[in-house]
Amino acid sequence: MTTDQQSATRVAIVTGGSGGIGGAVARTLAARGTAVVVHYSGSAERAQQVVDSILEAGGQAVALPGDVADETAMTALFDAAEERFGGVDVVVNTAGIMLLAPVTETALDAFDRMHRVNVRGTFVVSQLAARRLRPGGALVNFSTSITRLQQPTYAAYAATKGAVEAMTLVLARELRGRDVTVNAVAPGPTATPLFLDGKSPELIERLGAASPLGRLGTPEDIAGAVAFLAGPDGRWINGQVLFANGGIA
Repeated sequence: MTTDQQSATRVAIVTGGSGGIGGAVARTLAARGTAVVVHYSGSAERAQQVVDSILEAGGQAVALPGDVADETAMTALFDAAEERFGGVDVVVNTAGIMLLAPVTETALDAFDRMHRVNVRGTFVVSQLAARRLRPGGALVNFSTSITRLQQPTYAAYAATKGAVEAMTLVLARELRGRDVTVNAVAPGPTATPLFLDGKSPELIERLGAASPLGRLGTPEDIAGAVAFLAGPDGRWINGQVLFANGGIA
């Protein structure tokens, strides 16, 4: 890519880009002309499938690995993105894990695992984004509508996402004068393979019926919300949590 091409192309890093929502975000941003770094932690094959689909559609993408909670690995990821594409304009933190159990039965190592990925990982990547996003840039973190729904077994997970919301709203105000927006998207029930796994058709139908729109969300629904916040029409949205859940909360 030439220097002129680099300066004209917006560049995004999507953590967890091999996942259902992360992959949809990567493809949606690429379809709108953004070069995308598809980050992955455990599935190089799925990440490459996302990259291949973007390349086949005429977009620009590369898959890169790393532990989101490791500042050295994430610094290397940002370095690689800047070296390949010339800079970074958008960072989307979809990487996260969800381990469910009632509070009385939650193993502390499970809580610590979620905290490391969901909270520390988001903090590490947000810190780098705050330092390195170009003017006009956008950081989009991921919360969950569970923070409002208060469903049993979700306490530990919701606690990590409450922390993500807090850091997101504070960071938006700390970046005054930088021309960088900071927001969070909070999906509701979304039909990803991970969400659907192990659920009966009856339960899936009941969860879909909870929305006034009468269905589960799709990864593309969530990706559209992210693309809005990351694009020119979302520039006046800053320091907000956007609940993308079809009206369930």
